[in-house]
Amino acid sequence: MSERVLLIDDDPDVLRSIGQFLEATGAIVLQEATGASGVTAFDREYPDVVVLDLHLPDQSGMDVLEQLRERGAAVILLTGHGDVRTAVQAMQLGAENFLTKPVDMPHLTAAIARAAEKVRLRREVQMLRSRAPGAELEGGLGVSPQMRELERQVAMVAESERTTLLLTGESGTGKGRCARWIHAQSPRAAATFVDINCGGLTSTFLEDELFGHERGAFTDAKESKRGLFELADGGTLFLDEIGDLAPPLQPKLLTALESKRFRRLGGTREVAVDVRLVTATNQDLDELIRTKQFREDLYYRISVAVIHLPPVRERTREDQLHLLKRVLAELGTDVPGTPTDLSNDALNRLLRYRWPGNVREMRNVLERAMIMARGESKIEAQHLAAEIRRGTSSSRRSRPASLRETERIQIERVLAYHAGNRTRTARELGISRVTLLKKIKDYGIEI
Repeated sequence: MSERVLLIDDDPDVLRSIGQFLEATGAIVLQEATGASGVTAFDREYPDVVVLDLHLPDQSGMDVLEQLRERGAAVILLTGHGDVRTAVQAMQLGAENFLTKPVDMPHLTAAIARAAEKVRLRREVQMLRSRAPGAELEGGLGVSPQMRELERQVAMVAESERTTLLLTGESGTGKGRCARWIHAQSPRAAATFVDINCGGLTSTFLEDELFGHERGAFTDAKESKRGLFELADGGTLFLDEIGDLAPPLQPKLLTALESKRFRRLGGTREVAVDVRLVTATNQDLDELIRTKQFREDLYYRISVAVIHLPPVRERTREDQLHLLKRVLAELGTDVPGTPTDLSNDALNRLLRYRWPGNVREMRNVLERAMIMARGESKIEAQHLAAEIRRGTSSSRRSRPASLRETERIQIERVLAYHAGNRTRTARELGISRVTLLKKIKDYGIEI
């Protein structure tokens, strides 16, 4: 989770508990105790999502909601149990969601992720529509004949608004971005794009997220909740890491796709939806089918059209150069005051690098380099991560590495992938942050 979240609540305990939880997931959290300071902070920081308490000391939460909605904010309300009717009215005025106190943190995290994705999509669609018609994908993937053909396939699939689509490729190759492109170019562009990652979620929680629940369906189900299928009605639902979908959920998803109907948890009434499904995986689904971990009939249903996004290392030098320039141009608006030009030395090192983390890693590496080069006219080799400067992964043939060297290289790769974030790196490596800091010092790793 990398969203920028603004919390507005006059209860310091609520600010502390929610803030600490969200920061532990990787979010950037801003905190304000009054409506006026909250609106000022929104104008100054322009966060992705605002979590707003209905009861504030200086003005009503409804008044603050109106001010934030005028600014295009995505707002999630926090309410007491007696305020549910007011919260429903607030949602009619444009609030994204409401949660009752005490807040269920996983539900809040999921709600923030959905709201942030809608904001990102809205901003992206606005950017795309500001260009010439049809320019969204022109040259977006690459310049080689192979990538041009891939773009043509993406455009054709986008027009077929009811065709289910499976995106394959390694982690970080841009499958999520491609899914949003397809939605933005489809006849469903004006409707909602909703996404969720199937990995790392329990079967029960994911089922609740997808299909929702009725009041009383389980102990904490004090109110009915719409699932992602309902929220995406008329639009696109993107299921990332579909290979991690729990076996008990696979037949339910298949039934929903075939009948376009489902029941909420604890419900008896069927809900009809019109949703275009896009899925993605970095796994070999054929192997998962062979080992009985993935249903063959579900695979055929989600793979009416299949698009494979190649890893960066398998793309031509011209395509890699094009990708570097595109990412730098995009980052230029996100990291103002930094150079977007590369010296010849820096460019050659970037083109020699193998990019194990693909486009996601490239974006993190370039963003860090731009920050390190602030005030300079160009990004030089010295501004790049140590692994890229040394060309660690540029050679296919090398002497066998020692265990110590292998560990150092892996730590550097994961650090580069997470743009130097120690907490996320330690979590992915499966070690404590203290251990990671010690190894960084022992190995003399430059960040």
